[in-house]
Amino acid sequence: MKFIAILLTFIIMASFQSSQSQDNHGIFTSFNSINAEPDQGSFFYDEKLQTYAIQNFVNELISENHSFHVVSAPRQNQFILRARLDMLEDGTAGLIIKDQQNPESFYIKLFVRADGRTALSYKSGQNEAKRELGEADVLQIERNNDTFIISEARFGETFGERTRIELKMNKTVHAGLFASAGSAQFSNVRITVPVDDDYVPYQEYIGSRLEILNVETGHLEVVHEENRSLQAPNWTIDGKSLIYNADGLLYNFDLESRTYTQIYSGFATRNNNDHVISFSGEMLGISHHSEDHNGQSIVYVIPIEGGIPIQVTDLGPSYLHGWSAGDDTLTYTGLRNGQYDIYKISVEGGEEVQLTDTPGLDDGSEYTPDGRYIYFNSERTGTMQIWRMRPDGSNQEQLTFDEYQDWFPHISPDGRTVVFLSYLPEVPSGDHPFYKHVYLRKMPLDGGEPKVIAYLYGGQGTINVPSWSPDSRYISFVSNTQMED
Repeated sequence: MKFIAILLTFIIMASFQSSQSQDNHGIFTSFNSINAEPDQGSFFYDEKLQTYAIQNFVNELISENHSFHVVSAPRQNQFILRARLDMLEDGTAGLIIKDQQNPESFYIKLFVRADGRTALSYKSGQNEAKRELGEADVLQIERNNDTFIISEARFGETFGERTRIELKMNKTVHAGLFASAGSAQFSNVRITVPVDDDYVPYQEYIGSRLEILNVETGHLEVVHEENRSLQAPNWTIDGKSLIYNADGLLYNFDLESRTYTQIYSGFATRNNNDHVISFSGEMLGISHHSEDHNGQSIVYVIPIEGGIPIQVTDLGPSYLHGWSAGDDTLTYTGLRNGQYDIYKISVEGGEEVQLTDTPGLDDGSEYTPDGRYIYFNSERTGTMQIWRMRPDGSNQEQLTFDEYQDWFPHISPDGRTVVFLSYLPEVPSGDHPFYKHVYLRKMPLDGGEPKVIAYLYGGQGTINVPSWSPDSRYISFVSNTQMED
């Protein structure tokens, strides 16, 4: 471990000497020293990897709260600060929120020591306190005015019991990353501004980050941001583009140029986030709220490059979720006789076939690449869980069993892994709202202990439809935050 730490330090130091400018602070605005000389520390932001590194040239740790270097940005009232600590050599490093006017008298720090132990330190005027926590590398502080909610976890695990602290600070604070002694590197760094308390669901929307996740390592990359509701990316089978919906329209986002173009869909201009690319990559199934069906969602198909929609389902509402491997059958969620169940239908249309028939909501149906199973989510047990069945609806079996509300299972193209969205237990089982604390988790195809691969703020529109890269290494998704116009 010591050799690895030394090697990583060398890599970071080499980065400091690279041609990239330290004037780029990423999502932050300034790099400062607290009780330390400015030339005793340095900061580097890697634009390509979107990682943050702080180097202390004085390796002696005098005190965990004495001197450190911090990169931060001003924030007000409500926000969520989150990061993953990739590497720490000596000293301490973590998250910090400090009062703008009295930074040494009012602050809160969530940090990790070099031995992996985590602690919380905070000060209000002359009163200072410290709490020992567990071992963690994923750190989060959420501010809601004078309430601070502390969360920490080992990557792969859900957050443990949250710690709440009441700490009166000014409206404007500085939030960021710090390190004292040694070197530290952070990734997956986000400052998220959640919805306001008076937010009206499905009438008001906030901004979107289009992100790519390395499923094996958990590394995140933001590839695009917009101050509107982008939803439900699909990954094209050539690996070059993402397709998402926004404001009722469909867009193709080119991953190389980082630009987007609208996909022509004729009269279908009220598309929701249930759109799926066929296994051949030639067709795009969409769900459009048709005026001819009283505004209900109806399933259509168009060529992948765009075109006039061809209607598939006669009845609505119908929400598309899956294609069969032969491109000849579609699966979808339909509301029939007051109950949401899963149906399948020929791509040519015709009579639909009901596959599930249990109380509560069944949703998110998706074929495995070999066509042997259809995976879906169901609340028939009282919580939303991941299930699977044979293509004819037989042999329905449950695959997840914990307290989380699990939605939208997506099977990797190599048929080995399932990724799904997990809401916290307090979210009603039949609801999948926007703008919540959620996890992305993965498990083997046949089930097993789920592992967290992303911690984020999102929900509805995050990953409603298949979004794996063709090589089964990455997924795309949408997270959310308020943005300035």
